[in-house]
Amino acid sequence: MSDRSELFRRAAEIAAAFRASAADRPVGRSPDLQGLRAGLHVELPERRSEPVEVLEALAKAADPGLVATVGPRYFGFVVGGALDAATAADMVAAGWDQNGFSPALSPAAMVAEEAAGTWLKELLGLPATASVGFATGTQQANTILLAAARQQVLADRRWDVGENGLRGAPPVRVLAGTERHATIDRSLRLLGIGTTAVEEVPTDGNGAVQEAEMLERLRSNPSVATIVCLQAGNVNTGAIDPMRRICEAAKAAKTWVHVDGAFGLWAGASPQLKHLVDGVELADSWSCDGHKWLNVPYDSGYAFCAHPQIHSNAVGYNAAYLVGAGGATLGDLVLDSSRRARGFSTWAAIQELGRFGIADMIERSCALARRFAATLGEGGAEIHNEVVLNQVLVGFGSDARTEAVIKGVQEEGTCWLGGTTWRGKRLIRISVSNWSTTEEDVDRSASAILQVARTL
Repeated sequence: MSDRSELFRRAAEIAAAFRASAADRPVGRSPDLQGLRAGLHVELPERRSEPVEVLEALAKAADPGLVATVGPRYFGFVVGGALDAATAADMVAAGWDQNGFSPALSPAAMVAEEAAGTWLKELLGLPATASVGFATGTQQANTILLAAARQQVLADRRWDVGENGLRGAPPVRVLAGTERHATIDRSLRLLGIGTTAVEEVPTDGNGAVQEAEMLERLRSNPSVATIVCLQAGNVNTGAIDPMRRICEAAKAAKTWVHVDGAFGLWAGASPQLKHLVDGVELADSWSCDGHKWLNVPYDSGYAFCAHPQIHSNAVGYNAAYLVGAGGATLGDLVLDSSRRARGFSTWAAIQELGRFGIADMIERSCALARRFAATLGEGGAEIHNEVVLNQVLVGFGSDARTEAVIKGVQEEGTCWLGGTTWRGKRLIRISVSNWSTTEEDVDRSASAILQVARTL
């Protein structure tokens, strides 16, 4: 229908115009919530409106509150900016309006996920036989995979947690570094294991777990059901926990190893960096984000498990109306049933970049992070971490002065970066994850940061 074609064409024009302006507009804006509410908190309409009028009104009202996270100088929260092909695929997928739960709902969505999942495992160096669930992100993937871990370590002690729950179950302990991501604790709370089950293992000067201490903990209390949580990519420093010897020891002890690899797992896709995740393939499960370093649209994460049957048993379900609906489904590997077809954008991103393009994107981000650190250090800033991946921690003396620099940079608008607290000190956290970031973007941003610091 011609009206619909014109509507969708206009939507694409609005999206393309924003992308075209992202490199030139102020990256962040002081939020004018009052103005945004005036445009968006309008009275509930009584009657229908023309779709194109709705679209135009939305675009006009939302524009003052849009942040250029997709642009090349956004360095906050370890997020990428969606690639062109991945964005276009997501737009088409929205038009197709496919449900990615089962082949009965969308054979194309299911096969796209199968294909993209196969490529992901090859890129990341994971076992080809592992299952892949397309989750909303690493938070959901961690919860799914720790549910599988919980099920198996208790089954090894003759307890069916799916039937019996946790009341009266054997105790479960979780060995994890002191600098694990907070979503691990959140998953443990949601799963009923609880955060008191965590035995914290000390980390080294850059935030990676101490291997000798983890091995010693593994040897202690061998009769207790144990889950080991390792981290590929410390959210502050980028550090990666040592994998091989810990995974080998855990395997010998029949202990489940889960790797939280939200962004650092992508080191495995780089010939220059894959040594950092040596032995990662020996783990039992892995979580990873696509909307971080693969630069696909948000709401894209992956839950990999070396034990597909345990994976599906932990989170899958059956219902009478599903019988005969197409056999085994990828929906059995995630928590949501009615969900958008996430695999299309991942498929498109991998096709756009290819193996070498992905490796180049990862390696270039790390090189740009090192350039950031060197330039800021030469300008008088303090660099507080070893830059092993794409994360840089920067200080300007006192906590108060560093906070003032953060606030000044965010208001100045050349780039956007946030703050963090690491080892008791308030610091700037710079994350270089966007495929379109260049050396010029880094130099321009570093200059703006140092200029703000000089004005204080």
